Amino acid sequence: MPPPAMQEIQYLTSYQILRKIASGGMGSVYLAEQLGADAFRKIVAIKTIKKEYLKNKENVDLFVGEAKLVADLIHENVLQVYQLGQTKGVYYIVMEYAHGKNLADFIRAHKDMHKVSNVDIGAFIISRVCRSLHYAHEAKDMRGQPLNIVHRDVTPSNVIITYGGVVKLTDFGIAKAVIMNTPDEAEVIMGKLPYMSPEQAKFVGTTRQSDVFSLGLVMYELLTNTVVYNVNDIDDLVDKMDNYSIKPPRRLNPHIPEKLEAIMIRALEVNPANRYQTAREFGQDLEHYMYDGGYGPTNEKLQRYLQRLFPQESAAPIATLHDSGTTSPPPAPAPLA
Repeated sequence: MPPPAMQEIQYLTSYQILRKIASGGMGSVYLAEQLGADAFRKIVAIKTIKKEYLKNKENVDLFVGEAKLVADLIHENVLQVYQLGQTKGVYYIVMEYAHGKNLADFIRAHKDMHKVSNVDIGAFIISRVCRSLHYAHEAKDMRGQPLNIVHRDVTPSNVIITYGGVVKLTDFGIAKAVIMNTPDEAEVIMGKLPYMSPEQAKFVGTTRQSDVFSLGLVMYELLTNTVVYNVNDIDDLVDKMDNYSIKPPRRLNPHIPEKLEAIMIRALEVNPANRYQTAREFGQDLEHYMYDGGYGPTNEKLQRYLQRLFPQESAAPIATLHDSGTTSPPPAPAPLA
């Protein structure tokens, strides 16, 4: 049975709560059905903010701001937001349900098999995140004014890969934009330590290049199974950024071609002047790497790759999402090419 707050939403709206599918620091995400006339049904996800966080206006502003910001971001590689609602003081965001796995699960599955992601599949995934970031960075409001969005939380858990092979960036909860009332970056640090840019870590303000650096960190982990900055406090992070060079990824995974390693290293330049200036430049270099030699990775190839990695879950029809009981873990995947 859903918790009381979700029962209220279910009782007072057209949404039927099926079950919880994710839980994070500030809230939870539920699988739901939107019901309509003549037995209309649509599977959606509903994101809520925990009751204890509702007492802090700043937390509520971030939650509401995310919904308003993403509402008009319409792109294949950005998770869609459909509605912001409030029922008896409970805020909720109705979102597109992306049936798949986040990139953190994707990486973990490879580690469990003592394998690393196929290099070309990894490059394809990152290239699609580049597309989503460039779209967000270039987004304008209804009057044509730049929104100046910086995501600031590009991490493996915020990238979803659907079982159809589509990559989607999600969670703009701490994004910076001209319409967002976010804390001063010179005073409050925003983001997750292992995926921060040097600008975030040093409180000097983020730009679109900060997202490029964070995505470079995600790509490094995806292709090497190694977190570049495995730290627990900000001082340790700044010390490593200032005094230690990032180990060349080919030392950890010799299957990474030199051309791809060079792209990754440029994305991870500590000095923004030496880094890719835009996510589009980063993505274009990845696409040149993938396609200059001929037929490269596609959504369909990524779809087949996920089917091998998560055979039981990817094969399950959407109807099984109505089951409220637990299921046994899937069998170990077959070796990946």
